[in-house]
Amino acid sequence: MTLKECYDEMQGDYTDVTQRLCSESLVERFALKFLNDPTFESLKEAMTKQDAETVFRAAHTLKGICLNLGFTALYEASAALTERLRDDRTLDDSCDVLYKNICNEYERTILAIKKLDRH
Repeated sequence: MTLKECYDEMQGDYTDVTQRLCSESLVERFALKFLNDPTFESLKEAMTKQDAETVFRAAHTLKGICLNLGFTALYEASAALTERLRDDRTLDDSCDVLYKNICNEYERTILAIKKLDRH
């Protein structure tokens, strides 16, 4: 799979990220590094523990990483949970729905990245 196909599959913004980082190989390197990023696991653990403050921080961090990498769908899902918790750090059913959206987009993103040809 090419990098562009990977971004298409994850519903990312290939054009923006390659223009910003000026190198397809650099984008690919950072995308592959995302496979080992611990932020999603922190979010998952915080949701299990119902730790709203850590959920907010992890969702906010994930949002920033995804914005920088052009992972648009995962960025939008993370941003939704971040904004929901920004002024009210109370976890409720709406947070569960938003978290499930993040999980779905995270899985799609990870599966797409794993399909990249590693030249």
